[in-house]
Amino acid sequence: MDRIDAMTVFVAALDEGSLAAAGRKLGRSPAAVSRALAFLEGRVGVPLLHRTTRSIRLSEMGERYAATCRRVLSDLQEAEVLAAGERSAPRGTLCLSAPVCSGEKLLRPILDAFLDAYPTVSARLHLFDRPMNLIDEGIDAALRIAQLADSSMVGLRVGDVRRVHVAAPSYLARHPRIEQPDDLAKHQVIAMTHFGIDSWSFAPAEGSSVPRAVRITPRFIVNSVSAALASAAEGRGVTRLMSYQVAEHVRDGRLRVLLQSHEHPPLPVHVITPEGRLAVPKVRAFVDFVVPRLRVQFAKLAADAAG
Repeated sequence: MDRIDAMTVFVAALDEGSLAAAGRKLGRSPAAVSRALAFLEGRVGVPLLHRTTRSIRLSEMGERYAATCRRVLSDLQEAEVLAAGERSAPRGTLCLSAPVCSGEKLLRPILDAFLDAYPTVSARLHLFDRPMNLIDEGIDAALRIAQLADSSMVGLRVGDVRRVHVAAPSYLARHPRIEQPDDLAKHQVIAMTHFGIDSWSFAPAEGSSVPRAVRITPRFIVNSVSAALASAAEGRGVTRLMSYQVAEHVRDGRLRVLLQSHEHPPLPVHVITPEGRLAVPKVRAFVDFVVPRLRVQFAKLAADAAG
């Protein structure tokens, strides 16, 4: 059996969620799908999938092997497109990743418009609040909020975001003024899990190069941006979020930005792609489409969140 064909079946099973659905997508019988998976498992010597009558689940080895299969199939598709000289005709599946909130609010609407403009391209958008290894996981391009340290990536800057502290005017009217980070000890805190639940970091004090850590005692801890935002807007306390996440609420007066002079420097926002991937038509077309639109979006959000 052809290994590439078997990899295609394996990835289709993961994408479709079952062996039967993979067979329907590829026009294969259930027996043919099972044979392809058995062939791959025979080659690697360990189970790749845990199967039940209703679902499939990757084994530990299967997770690593699936990432490799996606990368191999993506590279093969791109090589065929380039060899055919189709640089002006984007086609195929575009694999993207982004943080959950920015992916849902900012990237997804632009991606919808891109797909309307390029009907021969389809897309898979992975939303995770953790870094993804673009090469290992077969990602063509990603929206990344961080300083870029990986020299194997090409990054195009589309904006900047701040880590901001906000509270509703109704809350601030009932509680002591917040002028210094230490004042937070007197306040109710709504903590996002990935921003810290024991302490919040601030810019170094004057004359120091060490970031300032301030202990907090949250009344409410949550891992959802929308939940933290809603509680803060309802006057439940002070929360810490990214500026683009609170921009609409600040613009409309539902939240006020606090402690601006104590903020860390803004974080850059980039669209990144593995080196060399921009030569692929679908990736080049997407980057050219999304970058100017994201720059407009982030500039507007920065103005709205100025406080």
